[in-house]
Amino acid sequence: MSSNMTIARLRAAYAAGTLTPTQLMDDIRERSAQYTDRNIWIHQLTEAELQPYLEALEQKAIDSHPLWGVPFAIKDNIDLAGIPTTAGCPEFAYTPSESAQVVQQLLDAGAIPVGKANLDQFATGLNGTRSPYGPGRNAFDPDYISGGSSAGSAVSVALGLASFSLGTDTAGSGRVPACFNNLIGLKPTRGLLSSTGLVPACRSLDCISIFALTADDANEVLACAEGFDERDGYSRANPFANQSRHYGFRDGTLKVGIMPEAQLKFFGDKGYESAYKETLEKLRGLGLEFVEIDYEPFNEAALLLYEGPWVSERYIACQPLIDDNPGAIHPVVRAIIEPGGKPLATELFKAQYRLEALKQKCQAQMAGLDCLLTPTAGRLFTVDEMLSEPILYNSQLGYYTNFMNLLDMTSVAVPTAFTDESLPFGITLVGNYFSDRALLSIANRIQRGLALPLGVEPATEASADEEGLHTNPVSNPDWIDVLVCGAHLEGLPLNWQLTERGAVLKQTTTTAPVYRMYALAGGPPYRPGLVLDDKAGEAINVEIWSIPAAEFGSFVTGIPAPLGIGKVRLADGGAVSGFICEPYGLEGAEEITAFGGWRSYLKSKA
Repeated sequence: MSSNMTIARLRAAYAAGTLTPTQLMDDIRERSAQYTDRNIWIHQLTEAELQPYLEALEQKAIDSHPLWGVPFAIKDNIDLAGIPTTAGCPEFAYTPSESAQVVQQLLDAGAIPVGKANLDQFATGLNGTRSPYGPGRNAFDPDYISGGSSAGSAVSVALGLASFSLGTDTAGSGRVPACFNNLIGLKPTRGLLSSTGLVPACRSLDCISIFALTADDANEVLACAEGFDERDGYSRANPFANQSRHYGFRDGTLKVGIMPEAQLKFFGDKGYESAYKETLEKLRGLGLEFVEIDYEPFNEAALLLYEGPWVSERYIACQPLIDDNPGAIHPVVRAIIEPGGKPLATELFKAQYRLEALKQKCQAQMAGLDCLLTPTAGRLFTVDEMLSEPILYNSQLGYYTNFMNLLDMTSVAVPTAFTDESLPFGITLVGNYFSDRALLSIANRIQRGLALPLGVEPATEASADEEGLHTNPVSNPDWIDVLVCGAHLEGLPLNWQLTERGAVLKQTTTTAPVYRMYALAGGPPYRPGLVLDDKAGEAINVEIWSIPAAEFGSFVTGIPAPLGIGKVRLADGGAVSGFICEPYGLEGAEEITAFGGWRSYLKSKA
């Protein structure tokens, strides 16, 4: 079996009868033995521990279980029933009787657990070296860090020991390891995945995250893992616009925010600096239009995570050990967490006030953008470098990541380039909460356009453009295009109904030559009616406005009869929601088709 194990490839092998789950798990066990130097596993399941999962597949139909026979790794701060959870600390270990809700949902979908993966202890770190089970080492070069805290989770997927894995992401732990190991790293909307069965790091900010080879796989896993959990006080139900059916290939020109050069930091890594510039040039060729934003409010928010009172949440999670057995905690982790018992409630409230002000500034920067784009990390350190400066260099790893959960944003790390030393580099796409599918759809477009190899596989073995990624086009779910042809045109009496709802003029164009226009009886305001006539119609001048999806319903509700919203054909062959007229409304109307549009008709009456 190739070490490339996308879900589609595995399912095809199972369907063809060339592979069985038992054969796959035996192969993974053999190949895992080749990578003991990477310190991937804290506990890899034995044959006896795997057997119940393999037997359970015999009672599950592959067609109705989307993850049937798909192997996955679990970060060892997430519970798997019957297997110890250590959070990277042997003295903390316990054996849960139930799996975390997310894990159970994946098992129910047919996935097979490979093992519990190594991590920065108590998920405190972005580098992977803070573990008594050995430092996590990079899938491409073991001299380099894996990234953390989800170290083993990422490396296992990159090396083909799992098709996907679960990590966690409080400060960047689901994205930095993805960047360093050539993976998709999804940090979902907070609360979209249940935290029941997760050892908390910062309870109010924690996210279970997903590592995968492709955006398709990340979406498939997310669809199986998400779900409201009444046991989790931070759980949130997923709205319709963010459901899996809205995932696809994001089309059209994308307006993307990037940082000005003066605010970029690569901390002396010339390879990463060059890779970022190369990435931007390639993405311009894929239809991304860049707009500079001010990163300073994002950075100020990021600093609150470790330099502010939120470190108290990490203290709460570890307090029993800190009180009774502080020596059991990794010295660097203890140095970070112990001060968390000191901040006063007044400091927390002051920090919250500042955070709310920063949120407003950051939201203003995001307005009108399809997403924000940053490097995922500024530098890839060697293990020795990280051990020599564990606090400073870890802080540098979080420059582009630490703000995310504090600002309630969603993000996807996407591999985009390799350095001259053949080390992976990637960028992160950032959106507001519940933009998971929108960002994954953009990631899909980037993966198909760049066609990099997947994981550590050479490009001749497997690349994103060969994996059958979704090609069904999707648009921005936060906005709806609406065609107007009369009083709602820019500068006319009813245009306020669009502008006061935040709509923006997207395009001035014409319909297909299949419409007739009438000046309807009544008024003011005076209004036209657009009627389809395939045989004797003409092209009519119109405008297309993009209106926030949340405002579209109230806009449509206010449209009086005989007008309504239907699909209007455009000159370019497309169709868009727009104003149409019921035939009965033409009684007493004046036909004005010859004017070619409402504005020309109004000028004739002036």
